[in-house]
Amino acid sequence: VAPTTPVCEVPSSAMTGTVVELSCKETEGSPPSEYQWYKNGVALLEKTGTGSARAANITYTMNKKSGTLLFNTVTKNDTGEYFCEASNGIGLSQKCSVKRMQV
Repeated sequence: VAPTTPVCEVPSSAMTGTVVELSCKETEGSPPSEYQWYKNGVALLEKTGTGSARAANITYTMNKKSGTLLFNTVTKNDTGEYFCEASNGIGLSQKCSVKRMQV
């Protein structure tokens, strides 16, 4: 079953230095969807090894299975427009509407 449009939870504003979690969920897809977050239209990298993540200055953890995007300490650099995409290899992938987070 192809995924439906996911529901994205993105806070409209966040305080610098706080922990912020963005979530994305869709329940119709079978097999279960994987989720990809985008910031300002660019796919966010999944944090795999510590080396590359540190080099890229990645301050978040993205879980493709659960659809969460977790910032341990948000900075002004994390301000932007976020959306997520659900895909399970069947039918077209689905995106939620873009939401702006202001830090």
